[in-house]
Amino acid sequence: MSAQSLRTAAASAALVLLAGAASPMAFAAKPQPAVPDTRQEAASMFSAERQTEHRGEHDDLLSAGLGLDGLRAMAPPAFADAAHPTAAELRRRALWANWRGIADLAPGGGYGELYGSVARVPGREFSAFATLSGARQPHRVLVQVPDAFDAKKRCLVVSASSGSRGIYGSIAVAGAWGLPKGCAVAYTDKGAGTDYFDFDAGIGVRADGTTGPVAEGGLAFAPDAGEREAAKGVAFKHAHSRDNPEADWGRHVRQAAQFGLRALDRAFPQQAPFTFANTRVIAVGISNGGGAVLRAAELGDEGAAGQGWLDAVVAGEPNVYVEGARPLYDYTTEAALLMPCALLHKPLGAMPVAPASGDSAESFCTHAAGLGLLGDAAREAGTEVRAQAAYERMRASGWSDEALRAGALSVNFDLWRAVAATYASAYGRFSAAQPPGTRNPDQPWVRYAYSAGQIAPGAPISARAASESERAAWWSDASGIPPGAGVYLFGPEAAATEQRLAPLAGLRELWSGQRLDEQSGEQDAGRGAALAAAQQRVRKGIEATRASAPRKDLPIVVVHGLDDGLIPPAFSSAPYVAMAREAGAQVRYWQMRNVQHFDAFLGLPALSARYLPLLPYVYEALDRVEAHLDREQPLPADALIETAPRAQGQALKAADLAIPR
Repeated sequence: MSAQSLRTAAASAALVLLAGAASPMAFAAKPQPAVPDTRQEAASMFSAERQTEHRGEHDDLLSAGLGLDGLRAMAPPAFADAAHPTAAELRRRALWANWRGIADLAPGGGYGELYGSVARVPGREFSAFATLSGARQPHRVLVQVPDAFDAKKRCLVVSASSGSRGIYGSIAVAGAWGLPKGCAVAYTDKGAGTDYFDFDAGIGVRADGTTGPVAEGGLAFAPDAGEREAAKGVAFKHAHSRDNPEADWGRHVRQAAQFGLRALDRAFPQQAPFTFANTRVIAVGISNGGGAVLRAAELGDEGAAGQGWLDAVVAGEPNVYVEGARPLYDYTTEAALLMPCALLHKPLGAMPVAPASGDSAESFCTHAAGLGLLGDAAREAGTEVRAQAAYERMRASGWSDEALRAGALSVNFDLWRAVAATYASAYGRFSAAQPPGTRNPDQPWVRYAYSAGQIAPGAPISARAASESERAAWWSDASGIPPGAGVYLFGPEAAATEQRLAPLAGLRELWSGQRLDEQSGEQDAGRGAALAAAQQRVRKGIEATRASAPRKDLPIVVVHGLDDGLIPPAFSSAPYVAMAREAGAQVRYWQMRNVQHFDAFLGLPALSARYLPLLPYVYEALDRVEAHLDREQPLPADALIETAPRAQGQALKAADLAIPR
């Protein structure tokens, strides 16, 4: 399969990716001290509250009535009026997009057969905007309460979206496990999500997913008036809220759990109150959501510091930063500059590399060599020598061959640039960039802007205003970080490759604090001062995301694929587990060979024969945690799981997964 066809097919896969009658006194109390009921205090944190019902032949909680066949459809559920979709249509399409962006639903991939469920689950949804103290912008919270809620169990699963996804971003992780078991499931978009704002039209996203003008209020995300007056194009919450949401991921998760208890009180008033003392709370998430639930594990209940509100945590492939390890921004900016070139190192045997940015992998080698990143010998050498130098540098900084090979996916989809630009803006709390050529004193270094794009054969994509129908679908279709859903990432206009790639060096400079070009003179001195100020902001933002040790008696299971090329375990889960254990925490660690970051891409034959899905291990870890809490079964032992990738064209078998028993 060519790199181009791989990229096209994978893009399609990713973009196209609670009724019992028992008395509260009948429930077994948690084996922990009772904590104060903070429901009254929590109520003031929530606004724009909504309740909807999802039952009948064509609707439910897990798939909006689509079922497995509907989720497998290549085309998204249609809107009757493309420019004015209803809230129900947007919800159905958002569920379709988020299932396909997270899970491998392809026939033969095992979903719904070997593991996982999309069984019809009727029930109610409760949603709101939630506001943390000190935050400029709200985050979304949503609670799904199945009609078959197990009143004897009083179970609440809480989760955070992976990546920067919207509120349904963890449906395939938490919903698929918790709802069929009769648990309520609470979600948060953790201050990111798909509430894009169109500066050109002055329009954002309402609580129900429909769009409306900022003048009417009630939007999930609206930049301040000064930004709206100066900027053009599109802003999105993760990059442009000016809140550095990652610093508060743990608080977002806890607040979602608080809203979960509030929703249960409303769903079952005769059994209220539901509190952290009488309701089991299990947190689960993957990727950024995995990092968020580990950050939540640090926190006591508000108003009762040090007392537990969580009963267990399962974190898959977590993006989590601990002291002494490499934070995401460090290795992402390194990969953005060096990985396209390093993947050309022939002994590595990686997939074909064709960066979606339009510049060849060879041009990245030339650029890195010109910046002096590959050593003196590489400046005048050919691509082969430069590729080896880039490979050796990345290996020396902790990248494994397995992570590098899988990292080709992130190169081909331009993820390194997209992630680096987003997180630089978030960590520095920078305002949204103004159009190219406009000087923005608040954002001297993050030289990227976002806009709808005009595509013409043989010409670069150019920025333009978004249409009404494009804007209407952002909430349901987008992944939370452009490019995608018709929104593009634009750097400074430049004809030469060196100039087009230069902003990547600027993003790296925000981490290193060292200039990577060779300018000099008075202008250079001014730029150096701007770099120092911008770097201080970014570094301060990164430090605010550093994780601390979890509660010692809290059961935690971390699962991570050793072939993860986006969040390598050497930089995230491994140092986190070591730190937590040194602090006396109860952590178990599963490491799986031949498992990379993106289950959704495994529908592609070239990848299904090389990699196995992550989700079966997450579900199994949840089962083991539940057995530990219910029946005092031991937590799973640490495991290095030797998997066996299936032959191309063959269906996945349970033996391939080699799950420890």
